[in-house]
Amino acid sequence: MTRTTPAGTPLGDDFHVYDTTLRDGAQREGISYSVPDKIAVARLLDSLGVGFIEGGWPGALPKDTEFFARAAAGELELRHAALVAFGATRRAGAQAHEDPQVRALVDSGAPVVTLVAKSDRRHIERALRTTVEENRAMVADTVRYLVGEGRRVFVDAEHFFDGYAHDPDCALRVLEAAVTAGADVAVLCDTNGGQLPTGLADTVREVVARTGFRVGIHCQDDTACAVANSVAAVQAGATHVQCTANGYGERAGNADLFAVLGNLATKLDMPVLPDGGIGELTRVSHALTEIANLAPDTHQAYVGSSTFAHKAGLHASAIKVDPELYNHLDPAVVGNTMRVLVTEMAGRASLELKGAELGLDLTESPEAVGTAVRKVKELEARGWSFEASDASLELLLRRELTAAGEQDAGEPDAPFDLESYRVVLDHRPDGTVVSEATVKVHVDGSRVIATAEGNGPVNALDAALREALVGRLPWLDSVELVDYKVRILTDASGTDAVTRVLVESRDGTDEWTTVGVHGSIVEASWLALCDALAYKALRHNAIAGPR
Repeated sequence: MTRTTPAGTPLGDDFHVYDTTLRDGAQREGISYSVPDKIAVARLLDSLGVGFIEGGWPGALPKDTEFFARAAAGELELRHAALVAFGATRRAGAQAHEDPQVRALVDSGAPVVTLVAKSDRRHIERALRTTVEENRAMVADTVRYLVGEGRRVFVDAEHFFDGYAHDPDCALRVLEAAVTAGADVAVLCDTNGGQLPTGLADTVREVVARTGFRVGIHCQDDTACAVANSVAAVQAGATHVQCTANGYGERAGNADLFAVLGNLATKLDMPVLPDGGIGELTRVSHALTEIANLAPDTHQAYVGSSTFAHKAGLHASAIKVDPELYNHLDPAVVGNTMRVLVTEMAGRASLELKGAELGLDLTESPEAVGTAVRKVKELEARGWSFEASDASLELLLRRELTAAGEQDAGEPDAPFDLESYRVVLDHRPDGTVVSEATVKVHVDGSRVIATAEGNGPVNALDAALREALVGRLPWLDSVELVDYKVRILTDASGTDAVTRVLVESRDGTDEWTTVGVHGSIVEASWLALCDALAYKALRHNAIAGPR
């Protein structure tokens, strides 16, 4: 099978990128793919350009059987990848063509089949309860039958590294049985995930030298070395690497597809994906996270949102001179972006870089930058967090620019003036608690009083403010509060503690986060809400002009 990039550059069959997210990755605790989920995952992986997509175990799992049936019916069209069915060899003492599990692999319609086979004598004798010779016959018979049915066959040598260390002759004889019968690749599996890179690479190199077989690698992450082990295996001669998206898998997981591809492509200069594929790593990773219904790992290599985020002022000073000084590659290569985090560690360089990220040129405003640096450090010392609230930080910077009179920074304040607010709790005889808020604000030259109820003081306050502003701000209805986080910051008793509130808002197009800190959770929430509306007003005015 020859794959070509969209531009026509042949990738050939020299190296296999093999994804097993839909089978091995689905064994992760907390993941349960529906059949439509599996189809969506396969489409994303194919768009990335992987060579093989292992779809599951037809005949053993009803959902996997349905997935292959729907794929065969035309519901899944793959441009780059070959679909792979996973299964086991025939049972001891049976005939391959009569084994229903083996027949199900043929019936799946998949052009490629991967068979799992025991290669550790202890597993053969204790788990399978058969002999080494019968196990070899099980492997050879099943491979031969599937090849005769027109299938390309790979064999996963389960527990290979442990088995090779215990009885290398037995492990190699299993590989020999597979390859002699027609298997294209003998995949060496670190099933228990206990290997380290140097020893694993030595074994791969030795197996290649002793057999001349084409070998692959499959690593679990129980020592947090699955990615390193996979790369080391490739450097030692493996030409087929099995991974899962985001490292999903049983126990500690598998080798992360995106880290392995990132390393092979950018560090070893291997053309492992079609043209443009490496630039899609971040997008595909995040999309697959959503389908799995898991929180993304923000610190994941290459594709995490924090992977190219810089916090220390020393780093920012160097990055201002040359981004490569503190980035191991240009984030855009893998579809990611660099961010500068502003905290109490920030210096002038951090704020100037962050300003550029937010669309503000601070390089010609030294007085405003100096004041902003001092203010950020002071506020962070009192519990504010601008690392997680870019909108509040942008408003602070714009206020300092406006105060310094050095440039037009828009209108960074809320589009109303507060006179007062009040929140009361009403505990009713039936046990329900209702919050009521009243706000008095001045907007467009008018004094407005509004009252509203809510299921909590902050909800009531937000509702009352909206009631006061409705009809006066044309964009207000589009803004909604989508997340609200509270953190107690001091070790003082609960009633005396300082509270930090983060509010995440969106308007159907953009999302932004604002922060408020105060001894009162209600006041902290009010400050964050005011910044949320000020930010939206700033953005609206920049597009439409002042209201």
